[in-house]
Amino acid sequence: MSINTTTPASPDKLEELVAEADTGKRNPAGKISIGLLFLVPLMWSLFQLWTGSPLPSQFGIGFLNDTQSRAIHLAFAVFLAFLAFPAFSKSPTRHIPWLDYALAFLVAGCASYLFVFYDQLAMRPGLPTTTDLIVSAVGLILTLEAARRSLGPALMLVALFFLLYVFFGDSPALPEILRWKGASFEKAMNHMWLTTEGVFGIALGVSSGFVFLFVLFGALLNQAGAGNYFIKVAFALLGHMRGGPAKAAVLSSAMTGLISGSSIANVVTTGTFTIPLMKKVGFSAEKAGAVEVSSSVNGVIMPPVMGAVAFLMVEYVGIPYIDVVKHAFLPATISYIALLYIVHLEALKADMKGLPRSTPARTWTAQLIRSGIVITSMLILAGMLYYIVSALKWLLGDFSNIGLLVFVVIGYFGLLYISSKAEDLEIDASDEAIIKLPVFAEVYKAGLYYLVPLVVLVWFLMVERKSPGLSAFWACMLMAFILLTQKPLKAWFRKQDQVVHQAKSGFIDLIEGLNTGARNMIGIGVATATAGIIVGTVTLTGIGQVMAEFVELVSGGVLIIMLLMVALISLVLGMGLPTTANYIVVSSLMASVVVELGAQSGLIVPMIAIHMFVFYFGIMADVTPPVGLASFAAAAVSGGDPIKTGFTAFFYSMRTALLPFLFIFNTDLLLIDVTFVEGVVVFIVSLAAMLIFAAGTQGYFMDRSRWYESGALLLIAFTLFRPGFWLDMTQAPYQERPSHEMYRYIDQHPKLDMLRVSVEGENLDGRWISKTVHMPVSSQGDAATRLYQGAGIELREEEGKYLIDNLSFGSYAEQQKLDFDWEITQFETETDRPAKEWFYVPAFVLAVLVAWRQRKRKANRL
Repeated sequence: MSINTTTPASPDKLEELVAEADTGKRNPAGKISIGLLFLVPLMWSLFQLWTGSPLPSQFGIGFLNDTQSRAIHLAFAVFLAFLAFPAFSKSPTRHIPWLDYALAFLVAGCASYLFVFYDQLAMRPGLPTTTDLIVSAVGLILTLEAARRSLGPALMLVALFFLLYVFFGDSPALPEILRWKGASFEKAMNHMWLTTEGVFGIALGVSSGFVFLFVLFGALLNQAGAGNYFIKVAFALLGHMRGGPAKAAVLSSAMTGLISGSSIANVVTTGTFTIPLMKKVGFSAEKAGAVEVSSSVNGVIMPPVMGAVAFLMVEYVGIPYIDVVKHAFLPATISYIALLYIVHLEALKADMKGLPRSTPARTWTAQLIRSGIVITSMLILAGMLYYIVSALKWLLGDFSNIGLLVFVVIGYFGLLYISSKAEDLEIDASDEAIIKLPVFAEVYKAGLYYLVPLVVLVWFLMVERKSPGLSAFWACMLMAFILLTQKPLKAWFRKQDQVVHQAKSGFIDLIEGLNTGARNMIGIGVATATAGIIVGTVTLTGIGQVMAEFVELVSGGVLIIMLLMVALISLVLGMGLPTTANYIVVSSLMASVVVELGAQSGLIVPMIAIHMFVFYFGIMADVTPPVGLASFAAAAVSGGDPIKTGFTAFFYSMRTALLPFLFIFNTDLLLIDVTFVEGVVVFIVSLAAMLIFAAGTQGYFMDRSRWYESGALLLIAFTLFRPGFWLDMTQAPYQERPSHEMYRYIDQHPKLDMLRVSVEGENLDGRWISKTVHMPVSSQGDAATRLYQGAGIELREEEGKYLIDNLSFGSYAEQQKLDFDWEITQFETETDRPAKEWFYVPAFVLAVLVAWRQRKRKANRL
């Protein structure tokens, strides 16, 4: 074990670290300051619960449109940013200077200006008064300062850079390819502050409408004790295995990641317990910290919240929320299982042991049977729940909502009664030696009722298909009810004389949860508003098209180089930007660029794939040195070297960095256009590929690998992930056919629903475009009718060429940025060739051969 280069941080220091990153470092002693920092977040939570509820629309009281609610949302966020976050590292934390009070009220006034004067602004769109311009300018400047305080200088500097481009983009000092005509002060302020194109745009709307309630739900769930429950369950399940604490850290971080959008808070919450235990079983300080960092950062990619990015994807990609969850689920699950395997390999290499069991060891057969029984029981219970709810809705008709509410409450009471018979789970001290592990049969009972709000949330999202905001609202209301009742009901079930005292304690827990949830939102609210400046610059200046030309010039039109550039930009920006802001910035600039240039290379990249690509590399920045904030947090807990911890975590996270490239070229990983059976096959094969990739990079499979064995394992992993690569080398996937045969081909194939077409022409900027697109084809009529109904496009024949004659407004063809008079140069049909899955056979044979050689070598050595 390596020697620690620093002393592990104290609990107070760790709390300060989380506060500095998420809730605000300032902890004043004055009554007014304490009152403001207590009441304002509480009012913010109550305001968001009110606007997220169905009550305003049903009763017509307090109803706010999107712009008004965004204005108040931002007013709360920036006001708290000035009060909770000191201006500089040496600024006072025990009191709030008068200047910060003044700035807080001033910026809150500028933000709420759109709410107070909404009707007047609506009467004069695009004609701002002098007061409008002054408010806009002051608001922009102070929002940038709020971002600097709460998030560090990086996002503020990036936004300032884009803002300068708005005004000075016509400077001769800029390369000609980057220039634009520039904007007046009046036009810029109107665009950035007084419309929904800039600060008050989609990103802030998502923060106000969806994200706040999900973050609040996580805070309430954690306040109820779910975080500690998840950690105990993870240790009871995995603690006895080789390197057990590390595996438990991965599982507990995955579970807490479901309710936490902050990788740093996740590191500190679970790491204070798991990192010292990892060190006790043989992990070095740096490796223990790296395992926690990798698992905590991955928590952000786990549906349903995904660090708020899931809801932004709904708006930016234009697909339903449930589809975002579907596309994100498989890569996230595979990544976590692979991290568990990496930990297992590390434990094997160091011959580590697990923590002492509390019960006699079972054979693998018994454990497998028991796991099968548990999984089968859970599936049966899920099916029963579905049919019970369906039956209640059918029987009760118009009164089904009341009946379902009673059903949920009865279920909660029943599970709470079971939990009351078990001992409450205390938070263990991480510096105490564990004599024996908790027993799963005892631990799981203690928090069964925590599953009720999670089930309700998933039910509303996945089964009822309610909006994310409404789903989170009902989940929050249920959590509020649980916080108020869990302690007094437990005391009553246990026949204790503390029911009134516990009821008061439950009320305090609820208030603290509401306060914490709002303070956790300060950074996200400010980040989405500041990122709106960058998005506003893109829409005002058209820099997106400039970026496309620049990237195409630098990359030479080679897609893989383009993707590497996007990955590098995401990493560099993400080193100082929160994940949400990084995703907004890079996706706004680069997503359409990659899709467009990919089409020019003949590769049709779904928009969701490139958005996931940007998102994955954005979270990698929390790991990557020299910034890697999560790595510094883990090093503070472990006492290890932060830079070495970051590099080790990055090495462990290579599987996460690999996945984005893979699902660009193999969209099956995102479950795009696959059946259920195909999805199961994709999951099994992709999981095998990722585990083999992990073994190849770790240098250990069944035994320590020789260099050629590691190379073989990496080749196997690549083949399993992208079998089509080798098939394309032997036979082209598409046959090129002249455009004059297209109508006849469509008529001959009545079941055809999608056609791959190559087009070229000059766009409005005078740039020659050549690209390939998929065109939907309807099922009724002749070829021309089917093309128009499916893609919204009409063609004309002219001198043997097929040219675009008309585009239906809002049609698929228009969304693909096709234009009038562009030529259909050819269309492509799939060639008749063997299934790409045949390449799985030699890959698995080679894997078996490597495993056999290593097992034989290991047996001979023993």
